[in-house]
Amino acid sequence: MPRSEVSSALRRLVPTAYRPVLANRVFRRLILGFAVSYLGDGMSFVAVAWLAIELAPQASAGLWVGGAVAAYTMPGVVGALVLGRRMRRVPARRVLLADNVVRGVFLGAVPLAWFAGLLSLPLYVVLLAVSSLLHAWGSAGKYTLLAELLPGEQRLAANTLVSSLNFAATIAGPAVAGVLVTYVGSALVLGLDALTYVFLAVLVLRTRLPESGHVSPVDRTAARGGLALLRSRPELLGLLTLTWFFNLLYGPVEVALPLHVTHDLRAPGTLLGLYWMVFGVGAVLGALAVGTLRRLPLWPVTVAIVLGWGFLLLPFAFDVPAAVTVACFGLGGAIYGPFVALSVTLMQAKSSPEHLAAMLAARSAALLTASPLGTALGGPVTTALGPRATLGVSGLATVVLGVMACVLLLARRWSR
Repeated sequence: MPRSEVSSALRRLVPTAYRPVLANRVFRRLILGFAVSYLGDGMSFVAVAWLAIELAPQASAGLWVGGAVAAYTMPGVVGALVLGRRMRRVPARRVLLADNVVRGVFLGAVPLAWFAGLLSLPLYVVLLAVSSLLHAWGSAGKYTLLAELLPGEQRLAANTLVSSLNFAATIAGPAVAGVLVTYVGSALVLGLDALTYVFLAVLVLRTRLPESGHVSPVDRTAARGGLALLRSRPELLGLLTLTWFFNLLYGPVEVALPLHVTHDLRAPGTLLGLYWMVFGVGAVLGALAVGTLRRLPLWPVTVAIVLGWGFLLLPFAFDVPAAVTVACFGLGGAIYGPFVALSVTLMQAKSSPEHLAAMLAARSAALLTASPLGTALGGPVTTALGPRATLGVSGLATVVLGVMACVLLLARRWSR
C-alpha cells in the first residue's frame, strides 16, 4: 500500500475533533513532553512510598510514608496560596519551566544522596517537599499555555487528550515502577521521574511558544464570589461538600496501600504496581463508558459512585486473598474514574451560565486542600490502626458519607 494511502487510513482512525489539534506541530511536541512527564509521575505513585518504607523503622513506617506522600503533594497547595502575588504575573511558559526545573533538580537529588549514603528520612521528605512547591503553578501554566496556543474551538479536544495521557500514565507508570523497585531500587525510579521533568523542560526551551499569558491555579476574586453564590444554592454547596469529603477520605488509601503490601501481605513492589495499574485501567474504562451515555440521573449516579468506592474498600479490612482485593481495586477504579467529570457536569447543569465560572473557581479553591490533607492524615491513622484497618475504615467512612448524601437527597425530594 502506498505511503499516502497509509497516512490517509491513519487519519481516518483519528476522531474528527482531534485532527486539527494533532495537526499543530507545536502541540504534538508539547504532548510528547507531557506524556513522558506523566509516565514519571505514574512511576512515583509506587516509588515515593516504597522508598519511605525502605528508609523508615517498622514502628513508625506509617508516619513516614504519610509524610513522604504528603510532601510530594501538599507544598504545591502552599505554593499556590502563598506565592500567588508573584507567580500570577509570570508568563505561562516560564512558570512551566520553573516547575520542571525545580521538580527535576530536587527529585534528582534523591538518588544522588542515596548512592552517596547520605539519604536520611528527614532529608528525603524535605527534597520531596521542595520539589512539589511550584507544581500547582506548573499545572496551571500547562493549561494556560494550551489555551494560548490553540483557538477556542480546539481547546476541549486538547485538554481531553492531555487528561487522557494522565490517566494512561496511571496504568503504565505503576506497572513499570513495580518491577523497577523490586529488581533495581526505588531511589533510581525517582531519578527516572526527575529525568522526565528535565526532558519536558528541554523540550519547552527548544520550542517557540507564546510568552504573553499569565497563570493562576485559582482565581481568588472569582472564588470568593463563587463561594458566596454557593452559600445561596444549598444543592451545589452540598455537592461541593460531598466532593471535598470524598477526596479527603481517598487520601489515606495512598498511604495505607503500600504498607498493606509490605506489612500485611509481605509482597514485593510488583504487587503494589499491579494494584495501581488495575485501578488506572478501571478508571480509564469507567470514564470512557460513562462519557458515552447521553442521559444520566446525575445526582443518584454521583452518590452511587461514593457508595460503590467505599464498599469496594471494605474487603481490605479482612484476611482475604490478594487476588480479591486486586479485583476490588480495579473495579473501584472503574467506579471512581467518572466521579470528577460527573460532579463538574452536575455543577454545570445546576448553575446559571453567568455564575458558572465563579462557582468552578470556588470549587477549585476548596478542593485544592482535600486530597493532600487526607494523605497527611493517613500517616498517623495508619500508624495507629494498621494498614489493613485504615483501608477498611476509609471504605466504611466513605459508605457513611454516601448514605448521608442519600438521606439528604431523598429528604430534599420529599420536601418538594
